Amino acid sequence: MNILLSIAFVGAWSSGFIGAKLGAGSATPATLLMWRFLPLALVLGLVALTVVRASWRGLTPRDLARQAVVGALSQSGYLLTVYYAIDLGVSSGTTALIDGTQPLVAGALAGPLLGAPVSRTQWFGLGLGVTGVVIVTAADAGAGSGAAWWAYLVPFVGMLSLVAATFLDRRARADVHPMVSMTVHAVTSALIFTALAAGTGTVTPPASGSFWTAVVWLVVLSTFGGYGLYWLILRRSGVTKVNTLMFLMAPVTAVWGALMFGEPFGPQTAVGLTLGLLAVAVVHRGDDRGDHRDDRADQGRHRTGQPLEAACLTPRRSA
Repeated sequence: MNILLSIAFVGAWSSGFIGAKLGAGSATPATLLMWRFLPLALVLGLVALTVVRASWRGLTPRDLARQAVVGALSQSGYLLTVYYAIDLGVSSGTTALIDGTQPLVAGALAGPLLGAPVSRTQWFGLGLGVTGVVIVTAADAGAGSGAAWWAYLVPFVGMLSLVAATFLDRRARADVHPMVSMTVHAVTSALIFTALAAGTGTVTPPASGSFWTAVVWLVVLSTFGGYGLYWLILRRSGVTKVNTLMFLMAPVTAVWGALMFGEPFGPQTAVGLTLGLLAVAVVHRGDDRGDHRDDRADQGRHRTGQPLEAACLTPRRSA
């Protein structure tokens, strides 16, 4: 895997949590997400209907409806819980680490649902990652952040929404072009967040510069940067390698949040994040032969348009 691409991907994906924190003080989550997705949906819609117009051919209304549901789960449900948790006082690093357990939960369900369980070595590495989540969450809760105990459950709801989107997406028979799926997801989320903002009377954006800085940050860095690099690395290196990078999001976000917002970063947090890094190493190097075979198979299935198997534990999402 190209190291520079990996570094750029981790930074761009982590920026989504920082952007949520950046905009949390100036507007409600519904307002921020509405104004993030409205211009995004417009730009993607124009591109999808002009530059990649041919990619829509052959898709049925059922295919598009499935993508709309996937978008509602993987973007609307997931992002709303992330933003809401951060707005409640949960640190960006802890939110990112809880989100990083998604491969473990998806892996636990991959065997019975899709018939391709994760190897024992990978399970050990993913178990290390969950242990890190528990330690960091406990440290964050004990740091006097002001967040209620139930606020730490909110990111788990978003993570489960992401898992549901994963399996719904992987059961799709049609091979949908990334630009098409991204457009459908963005339009769906724009409609949902606009309706939510209208229902709560928070449509009007604040005049503060920090709000619009957060919007630009989230659209450029988090969506185009994170989502675009995700697909590029997936095509070049395979699914297993992409999933291992997900555990790096939490340490990067925790350090970033500590430097930018003064979020707590003590010894307990460092231990938990170190376990997350060890999880990356274990999963990445666990069974080299098996990993290489899985990656080559995943890349082949991706290029030929066949659905990815259960080894793909990360859905088509944007941070």
